[in-house]
Amino acid sequence: MQFFFEVLIAGLLSGVMYSLVALGYVLIYKASGVFNFAQGAMVFFAALTAVGLHDLGLSLWVAVPLTMAVMVVLGLVTERIVLRPLVAQPEITLFMATIGLSFFIEGLAQAIWGANVRGLDLGIDDVPLEWLLDHANMAISQFDLIAAAIAAAMVAALAIFFSKTKIGRALRAVADDHQAALSVGIPLHHVWGVVWAVAGFVALVSGLLWGARNGVQFSLTFLALKALPVLILGGFTSVPGAIVGGLIIGASEKLAEVFLGPYVGGGIDGWFPYVLALLFLLVRPEGLFGEKIIRRI
Repeated sequence: MQFFFEVLIAGLLSGVMYSLVALGYVLIYKASGVFNFAQGAMVFFAALTAVGLHDLGLSLWVAVPLTMAVMVVLGLVTERIVLRPLVAQPEITLFMATIGLSFFIEGLAQAIWGANVRGLDLGIDDVPLEWLLDHANMAISQFDLIAAAIAAAMVAALAIFFSKTKIGRALRAVADDHQAALSVGIPLHHVWGVVWAVAGFVALVSGLLWGARNGVQFSLTFLALKALPVLILGGFTSVPGAIVGGLIIGASEKLAEVFLGPYVGGGIDGWFPYVLALLFLLVRPEGLFGEKIIRRI
């Protein structure tokens, strides 16, 4: 039982960081109705830019704010050049545009900074917490705990910002009905610009945490796709859903890896969340917190 809780806690901590990645998808989908396939590329671009600036001799205290500014500009430019000209186009057109944007951002990042795997040291040691190891005999990583706390604080802050502020209310209005929002004077493009800029900031924090844990490499783009099962479980338009879905996916993949892995072979944590999401789609396709859509036929 002690080992079970150790695995469960490790999974929940990873799940919080999955929630942070999923939040980037949720914000853009709520504001524009488009699934931003390029979010994973933005995570990779942010991490690679931060470590690239650091390798040039800048301290992380300088490199991270500069990267933050770069990501905000990237989000604003993306909204202006890619999204705005495609207003009122079919959703599949917008989705295909974000796929093209994903390849462009990936190529741009590697053209500027190179494609080599790089380490990123945030000053957080990946060692078991001594207190838990001594008193509860549980090996919980200090890095995982601190990273999860940072991710949880980010998710909470963004949830409060978009639920309590004027921009947040405007976002909910735009998400419900673009034309109605425009008719009452809500600047649609301004809201979209803010959301894409925030998504860039979320990508930066996600890239730093996952890059420090697994190394800054191209696989970060695939890691961001792990947020897809999180969105399916929680709902594409729900911030609380991203949190709950992340915890479920994080815990289930760790438990499956430890307790089911020996029976079905290794690498189960790579595909088990997608199987879980597929089964969930059969029961509740709109997600736990998603709005149920009723269409008149």
